[in-house]
Amino acid sequence: MGRSEFEDSYEDEESLEIIRGEILGTPIQDLSLRSPITVEATATIADAISAMNDHRTGCVLVVRDRSLAGIFTERDILKKVVFQSVRPSDPVQIVMTPNPETLEPNASIAFALNKMSVGGYRHIPVVERDGKPLGVLSVRDIVDLLVELYPADVLNLPPTPEKGIATTVDGG
Repeated sequence: MGRSEFEDSYEDEESLEIIRGEILGTPIQDLSLRSPITVEATATIADAISAMNDHRTGCVLVVRDRSLAGIFTERDILKKVVFQSVRPSDPVQIVMTPNPETLEPNASIAFALNKMSVGGYRHIPVVERDGKPLGVLSVRDIVDLLVELYPADVLNLPPTPEKGIATTVDGG
């Protein structure tokens, strides 16, 4: 006797749960994290912003004696620099976010996503146990992973999905 649609549907859900678990359980060290862009705590705000612009990134890690001291992000620029009483020549340590949340390289993507969601972070430093920065995990890194894993599902979408997704088999 053949399988029912119900059994096929259940099997597909089970497969999806396994795949989802494997993806979310992947350690962040398996991602292609970029090397961290760092500035010394005594560097100027202008130098930190220049480093962000030069590397086309939304943050720099602020270090003191090679250990993470803070993170300086686009959000810090908007909240603590623009229209504030700081000067571009002031040290970045006065406007950085000190002692940011961090991840170790063996943390799972699920753990990282939870931390990012709960804290409202777009970037989290990845550090060794001694505090030495290894990289920065960004929301974009996770999106890039999903695009890599599901290229047909993501890259084959029409430019305006709300107008172009087929609603019937014949429309595809």
